[in-house]
Amino acid sequence: MNQSKSYPKVLSIAGSDSSGGAGIQADLKTFSALGVYGATAITAITAQNTQGVNSQFALEPQMVYDQIAAVMDDIEPSVVKIGMLSNTAIVEAVAKALHDYKPSFIILDPVIVSSTGHRLLSIEAQETIKEKLIPIADLLTPNIPEMKVLTDSSLSSLEEKKEAAQQLFNLGAKAILLKGGHEEGDLKTDFLFYKGQQSTDNVQQTLSMFTSETVVTKNTHGTGCTLSSAIAAFMARGFALEDAVREAKNYVTEAIRAGADVNIGNGIGPVNHAFNPQKMIVL
Repeated sequence: MNQSKSYPKVLSIAGSDSSGGAGIQADLKTFSALGVYGATAITAITAQNTQGVNSQFALEPQMVYDQIAAVMDDIEPSVVKIGMLSNTAIVEAVAKALHDYKPSFIILDPVIVSSTGHRLLSIEAQETIKEKLIPIADLLTPNIPEMKVLTDSSLSSLEEKKEAAQQLFNLGAKAILLKGGHEEGDLKTDFLFYKGQQSTDNVQQTLSMFTSETVVTKNTHGTGCTLSSAIAAFMARGFALEDAVREAKNYVTEAIRAGADVNIGNGIGPVNHAFNPQKMIVL
């Protein structure tokens, strides 16, 4: 039997969402909908639903490392997406594993606070992410609140957004997708900053913008997880970064639109990940 074929493969390192709308569950739904094979390393278990996070339990750091090692040793995914990390020890375990295995492309979604306001990352771990994960990530995908926390910036203008991106470039970031979903208005714009050449004091930046119409709905639970996972899926399929971001943003917008008037739970519902699922891609 000829077994030379393979699927595009992605590893998600993230927390479990018992309601199925975000975290590992959203990642796997996204990977499947976009035709790629998804593997996982679970960092924490949350007891949550559409109304909020009731409690969370972080796994032992060694177990997190062992999950990553088991997947990388055997399945060898080319792209890794990082989500909820919970505490400093887990951040360090993930950083060590990625240093040991060196995947081709790493996406860091700095999950700090849930959409209902529950802090999912300790302040100490937040600083460790800056030190150990931002320098090795190929793309960061913070939303507006996360970018404010990471850079202590108000982000009230494009110039302030550029200055905030500069802070992360100074930490070793290579590219930053600042998600605009929390902005008001009829349009949502995401800003993709690329790191350019080093000048005297700063790193030169290249900026691309992606704008879509705002979908009026309360069902936006897990959109950040879904976007970063969609980018990971398109990168695994061989898309260039800017094209992967564009396709991922389109996918998320349509997933929100498809689930806009569907009732799941009594709070902030999920998007419709499977509005147009693709067959598994074989390379």
